[in-house]
Amino acid sequence: MKRIIVLLMYICTLPLVFTDENANKKIEKLEEKIELLIEELRELKSSKVEEQKQMTEMSEQITKLKEKKVESSSRDLREEVRSILNEEIPANARASIFDSFSSFNRFSFGGYGDFSANFQEGNDNDFSDIHRLVFYIGYQFSDWIMLHSEIEIEHSFVNKDSGGELVIEQLHLDFALDPAINARIGRILIPVGYINHHHEPTSFNGVERSLFDTFIIPSTWSADGVGIFGQPLPWLSYEAYVVSGLDGSQFNAVKGIRDGRIKERPSLNEAALTMRIDISPELSSYLGDAFRLGLSMYYGGLDNGNKGVNPGLDADLQIYAVDFTYLAFGRLEIRGNFAYEHINGAREIGNGVAEGIMGGNVELALRVMPESWKTGRFRKSELVIFGRYDYVDTQHKLPSGIQRDKAGTREEVTFGFTFFFQANLALKADVQLRNDDNEGDLDTLYNFGLAWVF
Repeated sequence: MKRIIVLLMYICTLPLVFTDENANKKIEKLEEKIELLIEELRELKSSKVEEQKQMTEMSEQITKLKEKKVESSSRDLREEVRSILNEEIPANARASIFDSFSSFNRFSFGGYGDFSANFQEGNDNDFSDIHRLVFYIGYQFSDWIMLHSEIEIEHSFVNKDSGGELVIEQLHLDFALDPAINARIGRILIPVGYINHHHEPTSFNGVERSLFDTFIIPSTWSADGVGIFGQPLPWLSYEAYVVSGLDGSQFNAVKGIRDGRIKERPSLNEAALTMRIDISPELSSYLGDAFRLGLSMYYGGLDNGNKGVNPGLDADLQIYAVDFTYLAFGRLEIRGNFAYEHINGAREIGNGVAEGIMGGNVELALRVMPESWKTGRFRKSELVIFGRYDYVDTQHKLPSGIQRDKAGTREEVTFGFTFFFQANLALKADVQLRNDDNEGDLDTLYNFGLAWVF
């Protein structure tokens, strides 16, 4: 612009300086230059307008992306962002941006935990407990290879005397080959019973896990191994693994097989085979909304120890289990579990271990929150009242001549409520009435807790 003004001032003085033909030619050349400068200025203004237009269009498209519903898949959103930015960012810069974005997007994070206050009738054994805090990290190596892991802290503080734990609960790679058959290798949840597979605290009623899920199928129970899983039909799924076995020398009369789990470096001396199938047939509206039946088994030797230091036992364990869930009319849920365990070589193990262990439970739960209450902050809430009966007998069948420990035969009735602020956050309270064959009625327990999954 300054160049144009100077030239114009110069032109105004030309009549005073040039009067000959040569001067007129110079004036014509100067006029041509001015025309060129004016044309350049017009093009510059036009390009700026076009740039502004492109920026406005890009801003509008990004705004539309932000307004998309949550249900839109992240892959679709990435593709739309990519198509916009491909036109606006140089190729070399674009490659660097998308490499960083893609790598981070392969991670997935989550976790769960629970906090409780436990009171016992008749004594001062009352305490609060951050029972568990679990962190999940996943990584997608490709569209068919996925890493899953869970790291758990129990009871807040970990040392040799605290009773707390810091443990890798799961760590395995999944290879998605086909819906009907996929491969898994690593530290795997044993697929026996329902809660061991679905042990997040919002997945079950009651502050504490049931008697059955503590001493019959000792949740959480994981082992190192390899196997297959899949869903060949919409109503049928299965899992089958070869895994590291249990340490039979740690079984006892009251806790059964619970202390036989090896959490550090399990021996591979005597492996185990475990599998389950889940059947979910479609039911008519008259029968109910959903039914699922699970059948599972475990068979393996018991001569295993930590770090490969084996106890030298000649014994094996067989478990046969059934579990079911039934939801009727969207409100009434019935759950049940039963398992029988047979231990060959119980006499050699000692510790009062039985040849036969059995247990089961049944639970009724009713969703009672009226729909009219589900508004505002409570629009995603639900109130569930429940009652559960557990029976456990870790002394069901003993080797001949072995004295029975009556404390191994127990019953427990639990009733209470679970209030879900939303599906992944719950307030719990319950009362537990207990007895065993040794002492008869035991002190009643009163439990309160918060549970979450994220």
